[in-house]
Amino acid sequence: MTAAADIVALLEGSLWLGFLVFLRVAATVSLLPAFGESSVPIRIKLVLSLAFTAIVAPAIDVDVPVQTVGTIALLVLTETVSGVLIGLGLRLFILALQTAGSIAAQSTSLSQILGGAAIEPLPAMGYILTVGALALAALSGLHIKAAQLMILSYDLLPLGLFAGGSDVAQWGIAQISRAFSLAFVLAAPFVLMSVIYNLTLGVINKAMPQLMVAFVGAPVITLGGLFILFLAAPIMLSVWLSALDRFMVAPFQALP
Repeated sequence: MTAAADIVALLEGSLWLGFLVFLRVAATVSLLPAFGESSVPIRIKLVLSLAFTAIVAPAIDVDVPVQTVGTIALLVLTETVSGVLIGLGLRLFILALQTAGSIAAQSTSLSQILGGAAIEPLPAMGYILTVGALALAALSGLHIKAAQLMILSYDLLPLGLFAGGSDVAQWGIAQISRAFSLAFVLAAPFVLMSVIYNLTLGVINKAMPQLMVAFVGAPVITLGGLFILFLAAPIMLSVWLSALDRFMVAPFQALP
């Protein structure tokens, strides 16, 4: 009877810890790139959350608090908020790609091609970059890095504690700033080409007012945009993946 009671107590503690880990993991997975996309069915996300929970729970060393109604309510809030914070930090990298694609498309007059083909309306360039980046991240071991990040999060955001409001605000502003900076860096080749193109078009129009430069220049900017996308996409995706890896290693590190 004593051994049976010990086994029941051990199972109860393991299940309670698994439930707490699941709260944080499920919130993170719902926003995780590739795994948390809106095109992924809810059942698949649930299975992924359970799989990550089975990986993360045995790897952490936390003290499970006494189970009371107040404690359970507090832990549900703290763990869900912690998971959402981590997931939002990762989701901003997808926002950076989508913003870069929109900037590139607007710069090259390609913003309306297949704009509504995706679940989230995006220009074609943004859709291509997003799908390519998600595939690259998944092939580079995103699931392993995500599990390591979730385990690391218990050192950065302890179980049952809320992060400081001012710290979260400063961190959020810094992450949004980094996302838009990354988006502009990724779209820089297209912006530079657009500036050079428009300056050249203005000079030609000034030298030859009778020439309808718009009819000549529109195919040129479209072809140039596609050519630059062909050349720059591998570099853009590698820069994006490096930024994502740096975040997953140190998600709350102070930005330079």
